[in-house]
Amino acid sequence: MLRVGGLTPLSTTDWPGMLAAVVFCQGCPWRCGYCHNPGLIPARGDSEIPWEAVLAFLRRRQGLLDGVVFSGGEPTLQGALPDAMREVRALGFRIGLHSGGMYPEKLAAVLPLVDWVGMDVKAPFADYPRITGAVGSGGRALEGLQHVLASGVAHEIRTTVHSALLGDAEVASLARDLAGRGVKHYVIQAFRSQGCRDDALRQSAARDRPLQQVGEELAGLFEAFAVRA
Repeated sequence: MLRVGGLTPLSTTDWPGMLAAVVFCQGCPWRCGYCHNPGLIPARGDSEIPWEAVLAFLRRRQGLLDGVVFSGGEPTLQGALPDAMREVRALGFRIGLHSGGMYPEKLAAVLPLVDWVGMDVKAPFADYPRITGAVGSGGRALEGLQHVLASGVAHEIRTTVHSALLGDAEVASLARDLAGRGVKHYVIQAFRSQGCRDDALRQSAARDRPLQQVGEELAGLFEAFAVRA
């Protein structure tokens, strides 16, 4: 059964334009300092929700929600994800997925079950280890991105920006790289301290200039672009 560390009954932001429930899958192999769901990093959580209870909740929401987003943690970590997606689709819901792309083969396997993907690209791919703490993580993320772009599934690529981890010049370089790889819909989003357990990152979040100004220099690279404060 899918290990579920949390459930949001209704969200309008986790899948833009959709009314969705969000299933937070337990477990993530990376250790990003700015993670706002650190309780989902361990493979097992302290207060997991039984999968049958999640299905029971979704049955009560049939006709009221557009879709269900599988978030995390990293959903593709779990071998139970494909069957869970099929069960939810059988209830009549569309399927969204949040992923960091760290398991590219597993990501490719579930893309045919998915209607929309929100994929985090954390930094220029060569610089990934200083964000994730995992050697080789950039290559895996790039392969995951390539699977998403080749799939034809609707998607949003997004990057969280903390000035101590990703300077404005690096953000611009990453944006140009992503545009060159065929990314059409890109979002940069400001670090938020809620949930972050890294005191140094929380205390050094001030920016020299608004992120919106950085975004104004990048918008022309993409068909759709946004800055989320």
